[in-house]
Amino acid sequence: MSRLRPWAPALGALLLFAAPLALSDFRLALLAKFLCFAIVAVGLDLAWGYGGMLSLGQGLFFGLGGYAMAMHLKLEASGELLPDFMSWSGVSALPGWWAPFRHAWFAIPMAVLLPAALAAGLGWLVFRSRVRGAYFAILTQALAAIFVILLVSQQGYTGGTNGLTNLSTFMGRDLNAPGTQRLVYLITAAALMGAYLLARTLVRSRYGSLLEAVRDAEDRVRFLGYNPTRVKVIAFSVSAAFAGLAGALFVPSVGIVAPGMLGIVPSIEMAIWVAIGGRGTLIGAVAGAIVFSAAKTVFSESLPSAWLYLQGGLLVLVIVAAPRGLAGLVPKRRARPLESAAPVVEEVAA
Repeated sequence: MSRLRPWAPALGALLLFAAPLALSDFRLALLAKFLCFAIVAVGLDLAWGYGGMLSLGQGLFFGLGGYAMAMHLKLEASGELLPDFMSWSGVSALPGWWAPFRHAWFAIPMAVLLPAALAAGLGWLVFRSRVRGAYFAILTQALAAIFVILLVSQQGYTGGTNGLTNLSTFMGRDLNAPGTQRLVYLITAAALMGAYLLARTLVRSRYGSLLEAVRDAEDRVRFLGYNPTRVKVIAFSVSAAFAGLAGALFVPSVGIVAPGMLGIVPSIEMAIWVAIGGRGTLIGAVAGAIVFSAAKTVFSESLPSAWLYLQGGLLVLVIVAAPRGLAGLVPKRRARPLESAAPVVEEVAA
């Protein structure tokens, strides 16, 4: 197995880019959505699996990226007119902070940079105060809840509970056209491969060794002269940037973004994807997101009255049969999820 493993990413890429040849337009759109989730899972695995930072608020960063892209697409669809939900809500003029999102060169980078900047600021304040573990998880969960409340309460500027809908174009093309959806899928597949390769480069670098050391022996790393705050902020910011990118790609894939897609429950599901796939493996996080989302779709289609129970049963089965996730079922795997990093500390300090 170990000899074949270096070819696994290439084989995965081949299958992803060949999917449009085998799947219907509907199934391809579903797969594009699943790949967006996989991008989130890769980022969360970097922060949680390798850095020990369980974020239950990834929906916040996913939502920032999604709303940044949706604002651009909404303005593109509205032309020179005021977006419809603003007119219905009594807003008479486009707010100044909406105006820059008319331009793709502004909206797309902001979908990634805003989540990363927010995570960096939050991480610096939290990690320097040595908040970690369950306290950090609860804090991120609370921030996701606050974000949803803010979106719902600002009906005239965010669309309220309905979110941003009636998105009709993407890069000047009809969003609902099969050709446009294939383009969105290919962009999403390329983004997933890029996110995976970037995360793998990080975890295999000297920084990755230090991140694992901080996960398992933070105080010891601090005593050796390193700054764990900086190490954790970088991983958390990259994780948020991946979530924002996924949110930006999710919007043209489904044609809508709403608060119900972002809050506490979706954020917990994101952590479940990584747990099912295998923490500290990256490829396991990708598999977990796709398998869980696909199972959710299949169960809801075939057994609509019982799919929640089947979905819960799948989670219990994986936890009982594969405590290290799906990746732990692969024999002779070299990844070391959650192993002690004491030897790594000595190596990095050398």
